[in-house]
Amino acid sequence: MVRRRQKSVHSADTACPCGRGIPLGECCGVFLAGRSAPTAEQLMRSRYTAFAVGDAAYLLRTWHPSTRPATLDLDPDTRWTGLEILHTTGGGFLHTEGTVEFRAHSSHRGVPDSMHEHSRFVRENGEWFYLDADGGR
Repeated sequence: MVRRRQKSVHSADTACPCGRGIPLGECCGVFLAGRSAPTAEQLMRSRYTAFAVGDAAYLLRTWHPSTRPATLDLDPDTRWTGLEILHTTGGGFLHTEGTVEFRAHSSHRGVPDSMHEHSRFVRENGEWFYLDADGGR
């Protein structure tokens, strides 16, 4: 089962939540619409954007089948407020593995929070997938 957040306030013309400073429709929106992310970092940014806009289906679709949960419930009271990419290894056009260290900022019912994580990605048949992560708050 996939549950979506209430209707998003983001449109193709608003700034992409991933923080690159370009419109959603020209940035992560193309990946949410079906194009494959060419790098692990771009997949990470698009997954963050999917959390921000409430697209649980995209999150499940880009999660590696070996670690993907059967369902994903997004908390409608969480607002994602910023993404910092801290470090990447591999994850490029010629790689099959990569990591992205990031800090994601959010607020839950108005209380600011952040999470710091090292995510692992794998590329199979030309598609990048989120595999797993270590990290915490």
